[in-house]
Amino acid sequence: MFSSRIPLRQLAFLCRGLSTSLHAGVPIIRAFELAAGKALDPRLRNVIQDVATQLKAGDDVAEALRSHEQVFPDLMIDMVAVAEQTGTLPEVLASLADHYENNLRLRKDFYGQIAFPVIQFTAAIFVIAGLILVLGMVAQATGSGEPFDPLGFGLTGASGAIYWLMGWGMLLATLYIGYKVAVSSLQGQQVVHQFLLGIPVIGGCMRSFGIARFSWAFHLTQEAGMAVDESIDYSFRATANGAFIARAPQVLDELMAGEHLTDALAHTHLFPDDFIEIVHVGETSGTVPETLHRLSPQFEDQARRSLRALATAAGWLIWCCVAAFIIFLVFRIALWYIGLLNDAVQQAL
Repeated sequence: MFSSRIPLRQLAFLCRGLSTSLHAGVPIIRAFELAAGKALDPRLRNVIQDVATQLKAGDDVAEALRSHEQVFPDLMIDMVAVAEQTGTLPEVLASLADHYENNLRLRKDFYGQIAFPVIQFTAAIFVIAGLILVLGMVAQATGSGEPFDPLGFGLTGASGAIYWLMGWGMLLATLYIGYKVAVSSLQGQQVVHQFLLGIPVIGGCMRSFGIARFSWAFHLTQEAGMAVDESIDYSFRATANGAFIARAPQVLDELMAGEHLTDALAHTHLFPDDFIEIVHVGETSGTVPETLHRLSPQFEDQARRSLRALATAAGWLIWCCVAAFIIFLVFRIALWYIGLLNDAVQQAL
């Protein structure tokens, strides 16, 4: 359920360092030894040192990396294998560093955009907990009898506030663990991500991220000289989206049957019409990888715009929930106050 692979930041740093050393003419074994010395994570340092040891024993770089496939991603291992065959290892490592740094930027943008709505949501939960606590304390201090229950769930006083916070904590933990379990397999990813793609705003954001990563990875693998079928497979896997990954066999089957790449991608119903037209133009001129690479910054910008739209929608949703709670609370207090007046009138009569 939890990955043991290298974090993106360390992976990008490793690829960048190896590429720089090899470009400067440093022997491959020494380059890995230098990278091991710069690694901050002891586990990663040990892995890189072991790779250097295997290289001294005569293993290829890809073979040494594959012995630690639980640490290094498949894309990196296979790209290195192709680069060793074509003699372009420094260039491929630099491209891999760009790829991982790009994914890191997109992830950072996501966390940055979603942070404020999350803070709003958390603040709303704690404000309600404070309200439950204060109303219970007021009732206890004034001796006015049963404390007012603002939610109607029987939550009052300190215990009610604690139950409220614990309930939300358990709900969020359950959703998180449930999501992790659901996407721990490819079949689960396909179902969950396909469902999320159908949700307005969220689906558009996920689709934009998938297209940006697919475009970058397809150019990267084709530039390294990887076969088209492997390139398509790894490009779909680079999207980190189960709905995209599940379509890779369909696209490969159609390509093997003689279909054009444009038609095969269009049949997945995952790519928008403008992207399909771009691929068609590139396929006609034989420059699909170059076209996607040239336009990849635009795809990234579109992903960031979708991310901002998602964050804005999340913010509005939270504010609507808070407003709905305030309206509900006003009516609850009004009805409670009317009930007190009726009781007072009946006692007077």
